[in-house]
Amino acid sequence: MHRWSKLFIPTLREAPADAEVASHKFLLRAGYIRQLGAGIYNYLPLGQRALNKIIGIVREEMDKIGQEFYLPALLPKEPWEESGRWTGMGDNMFRLKDRKGADLCLGMTHEEIMTTIARGELRSYKQLPQIWYQIQTKFRDEPRPKSGLLRVRQFIMKDAYSFDIDSAGLDKSFDLHDAVYRAIFTRCGLKFVAVEADSGAMGGSQSQEFMVYTDAGEDFIASCPLCGYAANLEKATSLLGPVEELVATGDGKPEEIHTPGMGAIADIAAFLKMSPANDIKCVAYMALKRGPAAKDGSRKDTWHGVAAFLRGDHQVNETKLLGALGAAELRTMQAEELQQCFNGPAGYLGPVGLKHDAEPLGEGLTVIVDRALDGRINMVCGANQLDYHYRNVTPGRDFTWTLAADIRSVNEGEGCPKDGCAGKLVVGKAVEIGHIFKLGYKYSESMGLRVLDPNGKEVTPIMGSYGIGIERILTAAIEQENDANGFCLAASIAPFTVVITVTNVGDAALRETGEKLAAELEAAGLDVLLDDRDERAGVKFKDADLVGIPYRINVGKKAAAGQVELVARSTSTSVDVGLNEVVALVKRRVDEEKLLEDSH
Repeated sequence: MHRWSKLFIPTLREAPADAEVASHKFLLRAGYIRQLGAGIYNYLPLGQRALNKIIGIVREEMDKIGQEFYLPALLPKEPWEESGRWTGMGDNMFRLKDRKGADLCLGMTHEEIMTTIARGELRSYKQLPQIWYQIQTKFRDEPRPKSGLLRVRQFIMKDAYSFDIDSAGLDKSFDLHDAVYRAIFTRCGLKFVAVEADSGAMGGSQSQEFMVYTDAGEDFIASCPLCGYAANLEKATSLLGPVEELVATGDGKPEEIHTPGMGAIADIAAFLKMSPANDIKCVAYMALKRGPAAKDGSRKDTWHGVAAFLRGDHQVNETKLLGALGAAELRTMQAEELQQCFNGPAGYLGPVGLKHDAEPLGEGLTVIVDRALDGRINMVCGANQLDYHYRNVTPGRDFTWTLAADIRSVNEGEGCPKDGCAGKLVVGKAVEIGHIFKLGYKYSESMGLRVLDPNGKEVTPIMGSYGIGIERILTAAIEQENDANGFCLAASIAPFTVVITVTNVGDAALRETGEKLAAELEAAGLDVLLDDRDERAGVKFKDADLVGIPYRINVGKKAAAGQVELVARSTSTSVDVGLNEVVALVKRRVDEEKLLEDSH
C-alpha cells in the first residue's frame, strides 16, 4: 500500500491565474504536474501513475495487432529530405546541429524512420502485412502553448505504422486500428466519437479522428443526433435548404447598381432588401505552391492569387480550400495584390469579367467557387469598382471558374448529409485524442520502399499511420468528469483505485482499522492509498475529492460498530457499509466497471 504521508502530492487550494481550462486547473491543483517552461511540464507521482496506467492499456491493446519498437527522438535530416518534409514541416520542427555541423531534428512523428527500417529489411510480400508501433516522447515547436497538456511542445504519443501489399490490406489494417482505438478509449472511461477528418501534413486518402466533446477543445465537430453522422468541421458537409431566388430586373442580364459605402454584405443586403444567401461573397488569398525539391534539399516556392467565391452567409473553410487547391499555405491578399488581380477594392470584389487560369495555381488568378452556388440565379456580387455592385448574376452564365469544390464550413442547424436522414447538424467543441490515417504511397514511394509481389515483380507497399496522445487521454478524462471540488478518473487510469481516509490518526483503533482495511484491499488486487496524515478530516476529504480517485472509504466513529462510509466520487454519493463487506463491494464495483468497458 502507499501512504499519503510518505508520498509527494503537493495539492493547491487555488489554481494559478493563467490556468484557463478545467483539466489544466485540476492537474495543477491535484499535484499531477508542474510547469517548467512554455509548453513543457514535469509529471509528478500522481500524474506519472495515471499516465503509466494509460500506457499500459494502450500497450495491452496494441500488442493484439502489432509489435512494439522504440525509436530515437533525435533524428538525422536525410530521411526527412527523402520524404520532402524537412522543409514542409516548417517552423513546427525543432532543428539543431551537432558539433560537426550535421543537421538534426527532434522527432514530431516517425513515418520516415519506420519506412527506412522497412526499406532495409522487407523484401517480399510474404513478410506483409506488418504493424509496428512505439510509445515515445515527441516534440513540436508549438507557437502558442496553452491549455495545460492540450497544447504543448513535448508530449508522449503512441504512433503506429502499417505496411501492406495492396489497398485491401490497408483497409484491414485501418479497421484493426479503429477497433483497437475504440477499445482503448472505452477502457480509459472516455465518452468519445469517431469523425471524418482532414489528413493535413500527414497526407493520404482517408483519416478519422477520435474526439471527446469539451469546451476546452480547439476543434469543432458537426454531428447529427439522429443518425450518428460526425465529422470535423474541416471535412463536414451538410444539406442546404432551398433559397428564395431574387426576381430578375430589366432584361435579366447583369446590371450595375450604385451602392455607395456598402462594402459589407449586411449593408448591401439591407439596401436591396434581400438575404445574404443571395449575395456572392469573395475572399481573396495568396496561396503558396511548393516547388520540387532539388538534390541539396532546396526548393523554389511561389505565391499565386486565389479568388474564392461563396454565398454571402457562408464562411470559407481554409483547410478545405487548401486541399482543393493543393496549396501548402494561405494568406490574405494585400491591397496592392487586390489591385493587380481584380483592379478593384476590398468590399466590392466580384467574379464577372475576371480572367482566370485553366488549372489551379497557374501564372494568373485561380478562381474557385463553392458548390453551394450550383444552380443559383439572379445573385448580387461586387463589380470590382468602388461603390458598385452587379445584380442578376447567374453562375455559369455570367462568369466561369478554374474549379468548383466544397470550400465552406457547415453551420449548426443545416441538414444532415446522410441519405434519407432528416436530422439537423449540431456543432460543438472537442479535443482530439487519436487520429488514424491511410497514408497510401506518400512515404513508401518517395523513400524507395520496394518488395517482390507473388509474380516476382517489384511493387511499392501501401502505408497507414495511427496516433494516440497519451496525455490527451488524461486531460480529456478530466474535462468530461469534473465539478467544483475536483475530478474523477475511471478506476482503470486513476493513480489509485481507492483512498482510505482515517478521520483521526491519533485514535489507535481507527488507525489500526485503516491499516487492516488497506492490506485487505491490496490483497484483492486494488491500488490503495492510505491517508494517514495528521490533518483535519475536512482537509482530507477535500484532497480526496480533488485528486481523481474513484472510491473513498472513510474510517471514522462508526468503525467501532463495524461500519465505514463508502463514497463514490463520480456521483458524490455515499453509503454505510460493514467492515466485513466493503472490500468485496469495492472489488465488485471495479469489476463491473471493467466488464461494462469490455462489453463496448
